[in-house]
Amino acid sequence: MKKTLSIVALLSIFLLGAQAETIVLRTGARVKGTILLQNEEVLIVRDTEGARFQFPRADVAEIVAGDAPVAEETAQTGEEPEIRTAKKVSALLEISGGAALRPNEAAGGGVGADLIIGTHHIGSRHIFIGGGLGYHGVFLGAEKYNFLPVQAALRLPLVEGKHAPVFGVSLGYGVALSKNYAGGLYAGMDFGYRCQLNPKTAVAVVAFARFQQAKVDVVEVIDGMEFVNRTGRNLVTPGLKLALYF
Repeated sequence: MKKTLSIVALLSIFLLGAQAETIVLRTGARVKGTILLQNEEVLIVRDTEGARFQFPRADVAEIVAGDAPVAEETAQTGEEPEIRTAKKVSALLEISGGAALRPNEAAGGGVGADLIIGTHHIGSRHIFIGGGLGYHGVFLGAEKYNFLPVQAALRLPLVEGKHAPVFGVSLGYGVALSKNYAGGLYAGMDFGYRCQLNPKTAVAVVAFARFQQAKVDVVEVIDGMEFVNRTGRNLVTPGLKLALYF
């Protein structure tokens, strides 16, 4: 009798441990089975018929243990369920190049590199927000301007998905890297295409326009006397950049 009870107890423990879970996807589809592997990037499950399925972790809305009821809110309202993604530190690296313009003067060129630290997840969206530093060089004929922009940045996908148009803005101050001129206000605006490779990594190709204010000393000679006046110059750089989120 004791032996029979022990066997029953062991079987009960085994059955409870092997109890299937229900995987609810953002699309509303559900898969019932046993989770074989899950991490921040992927979830692998074996269904009740023995077939294996692999899903990107970002596509999983909810995991319901055992036979607990699954909320029907998605089917009733048509809204996508929330993805509970941990807010973690991410980085954004941008390499840029394009033309350089100044009113009433010949065009030149501009290059730049920016490294911004922030978060790539706001709620259930892959929104990037953060702050960082960069290097921007502007070349107009014989004149060269080099700045170290200290900036805050926002990159917002217009839709949530693997492929999405993305809009971005940056605002800060460009620190001059020469004594021949002073820095000033820096602002930038982006619009392009972003591909989400996994929950933590994405790449983007973006068209941008950025504005940098420079202050230079201009020497004027009046009646044989030299006067130094500091005047502002507005440098506008449109172009393309490649961005990597990681």
